[in-house]
Amino acid sequence: MMLNCDLGESFGAWSMPVDEQIMVHIDMANIACGFHAGDPLVMQRALQLAKQHQVSVGAHPSYPDLQGFGRRSLAMSEDELVACLHYQIAAISGMAAVQGMEIEYVKPHGALYNDMMRDPRIRDTVMKAVAECSVPGIPLMLQAHPDHKLISQQAGQYNLVLLFEAFADRRYTPNGYLLSRRLPGAVLSESEAFEQAIRIMDRGEIVASDGSVLAMPVDTLCVHGDSPGALAMAEALRVALTKRKLTHVRPGIND
Repeated sequence: MMLNCDLGESFGAWSMPVDEQIMVHIDMANIACGFHAGDPLVMQRALQLAKQHQVSVGAHPSYPDLQGFGRRSLAMSEDELVACLHYQIAAISGMAAVQGMEIEYVKPHGALYNDMMRDPRIRDTVMKAVAECSVPGIPLMLQAHPDHKLISQQAGQYNLVLLFEAFADRRYTPNGYLLSRRLPGAVLSESEAFEQAIRIMDRGEIVASDGSVLAMPVDTLCVHGDSPGALAMAEALRVALTKRKLTHVRPGIND
């Protein structure tokens, strides 16, 4: 199991200060591609940090929504969304190539991520876009969910490898989705997030908002870089993962 974090999300004069400090604790950096956050200089610096600390880098594309930090759903046609994703993946992939690096996966951001999980048509479009992009065989990271077998079957139509992630710092609904940030308790406290992460590591389980228990495969744990205490959480989870000697194995599309 690996630890990932959404990074490179500064933009212009707006700074997200945790990139450099948190990079030493994670395995995978999901780097914003400029459509919800990030600009060319921010992207370049995030890639340099990842290379310095030998961290895998992934494209973190979104709806074109700088004003809303990518947290607003946008109505886009299939062709528009595919082109939007190709544009962003190509941008970060090209910048990585300049530094002798490769993008190793794609993880959609924010509203696009949530829409993809809840709407099979949007998920199909995202899968198609990733399968068609310029990096052959690149995996798609999406939310670990009780319906993981059905989602894997859908990915199999595109010969697409999936990486299932769980969120240390987010509360889940009884049907396996993330509780909306607009609702109280959607973002867990530091102690709650650590407790949830340990349960995921040890049991592959998450306790939903109603107290029910969700079981699902998890390949990677996410800590949001903009969450309170993100740096301390990443450090604590790195210690816990190392103690358990958990390693990451990429799942096959038919798992």
